[in-house]
Amino acid sequence: MTEEQHPPEYRKSERGGELWSAIEISATPERVWEILTAFAAYPDWNPFIRNIRGDLVEGGQITADLRPTGSAGMTIRPFLLIVNPPHELRWRGHLLFQGLFDGEHVFEIRPLEERRSLFIQHEYFSGLLLPLLVPMLKRDTARGFFKMNEALKIRAEQPPLSEREFPR
Repeated sequence: MTEEQHPPEYRKSERGGELWSAIEISATPERVWEILTAFAAYPDWNPFIRNIRGDLVEGGQITADLRPTGSAGMTIRPFLLIVNPPHELRWRGHLLFQGLFDGEHVFEIRPLEERRSLFIQHEYFSGLLLPLLVPMLKRDTARGFFKMNEALKIRAEQPPLSEREFPR
């Protein structure tokens, strides 16, 4: 773990529960956003969210294949609540039906000095099954957040492909 990585932390919130993590990235918010929203490239770098299909439009529905470390993968079909380049991407989904187990996943990108960014990934959880799922969230989902944050940092801090192949 780098000192720029804030390990995932689960805490109770007014909504039920929240899993929160953050990492500092030596890249502009625009660069981080570009990678975060290039869904077709997720299989190349993202160890947690292996694939996302759908259009990046507020109110639209996407399909995301999640593979938390240590647990079976699952497919979710959340609705996009906020698409605000290059600052925030937010979606909300549920397991089977609303109120059973709901999640609102948030990616925030905040500018820092010297062309750096703070990438914050957090999710609010609620629903009848939440008390039963907290151990899995603290273990497997938290590990997935951590690994995704690290992988995003590595990818964003590499020069774009065109600059790596054809240095100026």
